[in-house]
Amino acid sequence: MFFDVIVIGAGHAGCEAALAAARTGLSTLVLTINLDTIGQMSCNPAIGGIAKGHLVREVDALGGEMARAIDDTAIQMRTLNDSKGPAVRATRAQADRALYRRRMKRALEGTPNLHLREGVADAVITGTGPGGTLLATGVRLSTGEELRAKAVIVTTGTFLRGLIHMGLNSFPGGRAGDPASNSLSGSLASLGLKLGRLKTGTCPRLDKRSIDYSRTTLQEIQAPAEFKPFSFSSPPFTREQVPCHITYTNEETHRVIRENLGRSPLYSGVIEGIGPRYCPSIEDKVKSNLPERARHQVFLRVRGYDTVEVYLNGLSTSFQ
Repeated sequence: MFFDVIVIGAGHAGCEAALAAARTGLSTLVLTINLDTIGQMSCNPAIGGIAKGHLVREVDALGGEMARAIDDTAIQMRTLNDSKGPAVRATRAQADRALYRRRMKRALEGTPNLHLREGVADAVITGTGPGGTLLATGVRLSTGEELRAKAVIVTTGTFLRGLIHMGLNSFPGGRAGDPASNSLSGSLASLGLKLGRLKTGTCPRLDKRSIDYSRTTLQEIQAPAEFKPFSFSSPPFTREQVPCHITYTNEETHRVIRENLGRSPLYSGVIEGIGPRYCPSIEDKVKSNLPERARHQVFLRVRGYDTVEVYLNGLSTSFQ
């Protein structure tokens, strides 16, 4: 089969790239390992904040989908730094991750010129263009099938040569429960592209029925009039908001962390690479970044209307 554009991956970047191509009239294929995880929010299901919130609005101004999707699926919105000047204020939204995933998949499925295909990309097929330049001309799947295109966009995120660390245990994976994309890495390297590795961290999820909320602080919900939707085309936010709660680590927490740093792949030399952004683990906070602090703030964020999963924002860790 022949397409104008093939997009490998269907996370935030892949969805926006595919929609942008298809909406300009190009025949576009999205190739992803699992069609049920299009737009999947793997970790903390939130969008916005300082810098990233501005980026979401820029994507919206260019006709992108993320802003409209989060406006349709947010379970809490906040204006950050609302006591300070306009330059540092930002909107942050907590999403229902299941609703967001389904909302983004519907957007792709309902777009003319856009085709979805489940499969694993093993290699980028190349040809020779004018003057001997190297051109991407398609993708070869793990099944041996070849799909041809005028252009190939790679948005594989954590899947490309992905490696998961849980304590001192390591195994290949794009994210928990999903395989890594290893053959594609070799294909890109063979084309002379330099491969590197970035690390990201997450935390164990909690069952909210196991949490003693009486020992936490309720984070007050802001009135909808206090914030604006991300998209210029979205109506005012009126849905029910789900509150978050705040708790803190303490000296006992820090003692346990210090005494077990040898069991952290961050400090035992197992993990290679640097983080793509500043989001320190609790090990880094206690050991290196803020060792003088007696406690660190942790936000308990529910991951959707119909789930008991709670994400511990501020407690990223490589401990098992």
